[in-house]
Amino acid sequence: MTIRIILAGATGWVGRALVAAIAEAGDLALVGAVARNAAGQDAGEAAGLGQRLGVTVSATLNDALETPCDVVIDYTKPDIVKHHALTALAHRRHVVIGTSGLSADDYARIHTAAEAQGCGVLAAGNFSITATLMRRFALIAAQYVPDVEIIDYASAKKADTPSGTARELAELMGEVRRPGTARAVEELSGVRETRGGAIGAPIPVQVHSVRMPSFTLSCEVILGADNERLTIRHDAGASAAPYVAGTLLAARRVGSFVGLKRGLDAVMG
Repeated sequence: MTIRIILAGATGWVGRALVAAIAEAGDLALVGAVARNAAGQDAGEAAGLGQRLGVTVSATLNDALETPCDVVIDYTKPDIVKHHALTALAHRRHVVIGTSGLSADDYARIHTAAEAQGCGVLAAGNFSITATLMRRFALIAAQYVPDVEIIDYASAKKADTPSGTARELAELMGEVRRPGTARAVEELSGVRETRGGAIGAPIPVQVHSVRMPSFTLSCEVILGADNERLTIRHDAGASAAPYVAGTLLAARRVGSFVGLKRGLDAVMG
């Protein structure tokens, strides 16, 4: 059975690569695309493929949803992804979220809406297979090494902080880690903000974000014990290719469950 997809953010960095990949996949069909700056254009031409796909780019997701589909994939911006997810669920469509910037409260609301509509939502701060492995290894390590912090690196132009990769990882680590030995931030003197932001519960993780030229996306997990230290790091290059395979895997499997799952590893088996 062919899975019909609407792609929001079709002219973005990952979106353009996804348009090409969906067009080449035998079991997937691009039936709609959303990109306000390319509305009215053919999706293939707007994505720079040099060919027409017979799919007209819509200005809004509501317009695109007039075409029947099975899955909405979102690679847009942090300030609109939540609205897109809830809109797609209101139309009883499964959702794959590749856009970062959502909070734990946002995900809770999306999960409630997905359950109410009998739909699945798969969200990941990073759909790269190797980034997913980094997360899996870090979560295992955090159960044994109590002191852990995350450094998040991205380009100077990235709008959200921390990255979705770092935020998601910190929230998951907060659920499995043990209390660390570092002084509590509220007990420190000087400029407390230099200790980063506390993310996750019940035991938060300190996350530090670096934003400057020459970085694309990197996430570094540092775990410290007595006289030893473990660093687990993932670095992404300038191509969107690492995120394509994982996103398409998510689109193929998001219809197999109801509610919200976070992280590509939730459907990797």
